Amino acid sequence: MHILLTGASGLIGSALASFLAAQGHQVIKLSRAASLADGVNAWWNPAAGQIDLGGAGNLEAVIHLAGEPLGGRWSPTKKQRIRDSRVSGTRSLSEALVRLPRPPQVLVCASATGSYGSRGDELLDEQSAPGAGFLAEVCRAWEAATAPAAEGGIRVVNLRIGVVLSSKGGALARMLPAFRLGLGGKLGKGAQYWSWIAMEDLLGAIHHTLLNQNLRGVINAVSPQAVTNEEFTRTLGAVLGRPVFCSLPAFALKLLFGELAEAVLLASARVRPARLEQTGFSFRFPRLEEALRHSLPQDR
Repeated sequence: MHILLTGASGLIGSALASFLAAQGHQVIKLSRAASLADGVNAWWNPAAGQIDLGGAGNLEAVIHLAGEPLGGRWSPTKKQRIRDSRVSGTRSLSEALVRLPRPPQVLVCASATGSYGSRGDELLDEQSAPGAGFLAEVCRAWEAATAPAAEGGIRVVNLRIGVVLSSKGGALARMLPAFRLGLGGKLGKGAQYWSWIAMEDLLGAIHHTLLNQNLRGVINAVSPQAVTNEEFTRTLGAVLGRPVFCSLPAFALKLLFGELAEAVLLASARVRPARLEQTGFSFRFPRLEEALRHSLPQDR
């Protein structure tokens, strides 16, 4: 397939570009400035609403991963960047795709399990009601911004991605230094559910949605076995051969990270990948311990 990819320099995007190329697909990376790299002159400036796909060729699929990172304290300006980069950028891209002489067959757009908000131990699937809070609102608007593409006849997949396991970046990589020193532990009471997915399974799930014509709308990209934060930290400590006696109380997390702590670190979303399972997707790493051992080969 001839695939356009946004967010290609990010943790998921860089791994996905290599994965898709290895599967025999042609990947065009949408850059932030006009460039003749790889003979392609397709670019965008999502903050300004500018986009030019004229040099991308006849696209068969688009995978949209770009967005402002969530890390850091959420000042009003940061929150606006988080929202605008996802909502405005997605809408601009969707509108540009339907204007093409030959629109792509499918748009796979990243979203997040933050759409469900914090729901305790409630078991959530794609049919569950949306949650409350800033991230849930952003995710709803992010997914709604793909409407121009869907209305233009493009099959749209809104991929709600959980915590991605990779030693190269993301939540796991940020946790590793403390855990390797024996200073790791649960966050708050540790009872909050974390819905996670191994990087290899996420790449496979994205490929699955590209090829499966029956998949559209919301798809949960998470492992079948969500775990509590306490179980996650205990398993990570066991894989690393380190104790996990330490913990960070909720009040300390809120002092350190502000609103981010409540919305991400302490939020509980017990999500299952019902639609992936129903369409025959096979997870390589459905259990946390084996996923961590694969993600941290240097620690075996």
